[in-house]
This record gives sequence, structure tokens and C-alpha cells, in this order.
Amino acid sequence: MTLSKKKWHERIPHSVTILFGMIVFVTLLTHLLPAGSYERILVDGRNRVLPGSYQIIAPTPVGFLDMFMAIPLGFKSAVEIIFIVLAGGIMFGIMERSKAIENSVGTLVKRLGLDKKYLIVVILTFVYGFLGVAVGYENNIALVPIAAIISLALGGDLILAAGISVGAMTVGFGLSPINPYTVGTGQKIAELPLFSGAVLRSVLCFSSLTIMAYYNVRYFKKILKNPESGLGHGLNEAGLSLSKGVSEYTVSFNNWLVLGIFIVGLAVSLYGVFNLEWYINELSAIFLMVALGCGLVSRMNADTMSETLLDSVAKAAPGAFMVGYATSVKVLLEMGNIGDTLSFHLSEILQGLPVYAAAISMSLSQSVLNFFIPSGSGQALASLPVMIPLGDVLGLTRQTSILAFQIGDGVTNLINPSLGGLIAMLSMCRVPLDRWLRFIFPLVLIVLLLSWVVLIFAVATGYN
Repeated sequence: MTLSKKKWHERIPHSVTILFGMIVFVTLLTHLLPAGSYERILVDGRNRVLPGSYQIIAPTPVGFLDMFMAIPLGFKSAVEIIFIVLAGGIMFGIMERSKAIENSVGTLVKRLGLDKKYLIVVILTFVYGFLGVAVGYENNIALVPIAAIISLALGGDLILAAGISVGAMTVGFGLSPINPYTVGTGQKIAELPLFSGAVLRSVLCFSSLTIMAYYNVRYFKKILKNPESGLGHGLNEAGLSLSKGVSEYTVSFNNWLVLGIFIVGLAVSLYGVFNLEWYINELSAIFLMVALGCGLVSRMNADTMSETLLDSVAKAAPGAFMVGYATSVKVLLEMGNIGDTLSFHLSEILQGLPVYAAAISMSLSQSVLNFFIPSGSGQALASLPVMIPLGDVLGLTRQTSILAFQIGDGVTNLINPSLGGLIAMLSMCRVPLDRWLRFIFPLVLIVLLLSWVVLIFAVATGYN
């Protein structure tokens, strides 16, 4: 097929190329934009921007050598997320070798019946979405490969698996009415009651997950009619596909032991996250402990476990690499001191706009900023102390300003190549970023349009 005959989505470059383009672009920006900085004050142990304090500082443009140095520095900065990708891969590799997951998925599909395959896709989409809403993002990384096995067992592909798990969790987390990183941090800055205004946010979140479920089923029907048309065609499904007919599957006592260890591990992880302030390193440790326990109850010898571990690391390595590679963008912004400059100029653009246009433009400005500051809480602390007073001047309620911020940050998480968690979870179901973008981009536009309708409603009703 010649280039002129290719559809737009077929021209999306490889994910490595996309990220290198971002690295070069941000490097050029450090030469074109002035270096600048806001003053920051320490509030509850976290640095918060002081509105009106932006000033230009001595320029620190990034040189050619520094541009490439930012890549290893990105790996250093993202080492915790890189390792949880490897740890999750090791845990899943050991469980895969034990046949516990394959046998349980095969048995589940046998019990429910393939005639209910569309209902299974809808239910799983909402289950993973609820995990995003209530549990978090990277905390769910170990559950992504399960969606891959179920999708293939139903006759789907790895792209469908990513839609069911990564897509639903990203939508659920990004638009969660109880997201502590975006809504929680933002409402604290705006001096609003924690998680207030949850009803409208819940309607938006549920509606977006419903669209995600429909989108997944629609894609599923398409590939069932013509498997060659699927974006997952040719992806590596080794070790994820069922090795025998669905009717042949049963779950042994040994398999139940493995699944029991996995469930206990997840329960301990959730308890630690919500009660002991655990984060990435603690979860990685739990994953490794689960892997060891599963290997022991499966009666694997030391050589088998060692070989499985290294094979699992090899499969997870491309995704782990992409996480560190993506973090280079954040490092370059810090080197060039242009992160605050971007926030300042985006806020300047909004001044003087009509109230409805201002609300939508505020969400768009946060979408742009999200590609450079992918951390939800980091973006909130950097931009909301400026955006909330600006919203007051423009006639937006503070609740509406927080909603605009959440929409801008949350929806574009679906296509953000600099978001380490997205890259990590895509790697767990072996989906390259370029194929993911082809699949998910239309959904992003649909959810954005829905979100803007809700945002206009919020402005019209004085959402507070």
C-alpha cells in the first residue's frame, strides 16, 4: 500500500518514534520559550504555586548532549514504575507457567458460555472501570494480563484486551468522582469540601464507561466478522491464548492454591495502599512474594523458576523501556525550566474569554499541559493555584474549574505517550502505543465532546 492510499490512523509512527519526536520538540521549546518560575510555598508537606509570582529567570536551553542525557536520567527518575512492570511480568509469568490462570479462564468461559461473549466484554469493562475509580491506576497493573487471556479465549484480540482493561481503567481513574490525585488535590487547593460535587462527576464517569463498553463490543463484532481487519493482528499472543478447547478445562486443587495466593496478594496490596500509605515499591515487593509463593505451591524447581523469571523479564522489557523513555520528557522540562512558563502562558490565553469558551478552553489548556506534566497531582499543584483564581475572575465556580481540570487531565491520559502508567499497562497486554492510538483516538474525541456538554451544563447551572 502506498503512502497516499493509507488512512490517517495507518500513518501514526511507531511509539519509539513518537516519543523521540516529543523529546526533540521539548528540547527546541527550551530554546524558543523563556525559562520561568513561580514561587512555591510549602502546604501540608507539598510545594504549591503562589499565584501572581511568575517571573522570567536566566535561560537554561537544553543542548544536544543534554537532550540525550535526559533519556538515562528519565530511567533514573522512573525506576520505581519500571521495576513494577518487571515485577508484574515475573508474577504473571510464574502464574502462567503454573497453568492456573489459563485453566481458570477456560473454565469461566465454559461455565458462562461463548454465546454470552458480548455481555462478558461489557461486564469486564465496567469491572476494570470500577477498579480505576476506586483503587487507582498503577495499583491494578497485575490484572491487565487476565483481560488478555479472557479476550483471546472469547475470540477477541490483544487490542480488545487493552480496551477492556487499560481503556476502562484509564477512563474510570481519570474521571473518577473520588480521584484523590486530581479531584482531591484540586479541591484542597480550591478550599472545597473533599469529593464534593460527586453526583455530576459520577454521571460523567458512568456515561463515559458506558461508551467505552459499547466501543469495545463494536470493535469485537468487527474482528469476529473479519479477523484480518483487527489492529491486534500479528501481535505476540504466545502464552496468552488457550492451548485447548474450552470444554476440556477444569481447575485443579493446585490451581486454586495459586489463585488463592494471588487474591491474598491483591488484598494485602489494597490494604497497604489504603491504610499504610504503600505505593509502587511495596506493590513490587508483594508481586515478587506472590510469584515465589505461586512457584512453590506449583512445585517448580529452582531452575524452572529461574528460567521462567528471565523469560518473563524479556517479555516485559520493551514496556519497561518505554516507561523510562517517556519520562525523559519530564526531565527535559525541568532542565529547561519551561514547565511553569507553559502554565503561565496557557493561563494568559484564557483571560478575556466568554464564560462558556473559558471553561472549555481551560480543559483544553490542561490537556496540553498533561502531555508535559503527566502526574495528576503534580499538574494540579503546578496549574490550579493559577487557574482557580483566574476562573473566579472569569465567572466560573471553583467546582467548575476543578471539573475542567479533571476533564483535561483525565481524558487525554488515554493518548498520553509521556504517561508511564499507560505505557506500563499497555506493555502488560503487549500492545504497542501506535496501535493503541489508532484504536482509542476516536473514543477520546467522543468522550471529550460528552465531557464538554457536561462542562457547559456545569457552567449553566452554577455547579457548586
